Amino acid sequence: MLRKFRDARQALYDHVGFVEDWVVFPIDDATGMYWTIVHGDCVRLAETREQLDSDGDYYEYAIYTQRFYDKWVYRGEKLTMIFVDTHCDGNIFFSFFSNDKEVK
Repeated sequence: MLRKFRDARQALYDHVGFVEDWVVFPIDDATGMYWTIVHGDCVRLAETREQLDSDGDYYEYAIYTQRFYDKWVYRGEKLTMIFVDTHCDGNIFFSFFSNDKEVK
């Protein structure tokens, strides 16, 4: 089971061009959410496009910067991985988003 987990995690990393360094965070599956990067330092996400475009019916996480990495947003062909800080209980994740749900 652990080998399957490591292989699956590595496949996600390979897809977005990410190489682990000193700090590693849990993976968050946000592929079902609509999302957009706001002001270059936050990612806004919601279950529907209408919620994303609303006056507050969405989540907004800071893009977490980490000194051991040169960047915090890794784009692959189908998925994008973003380091996010939820500002809730110290939760920081490697969140994966579906590129076809990105709103630009």
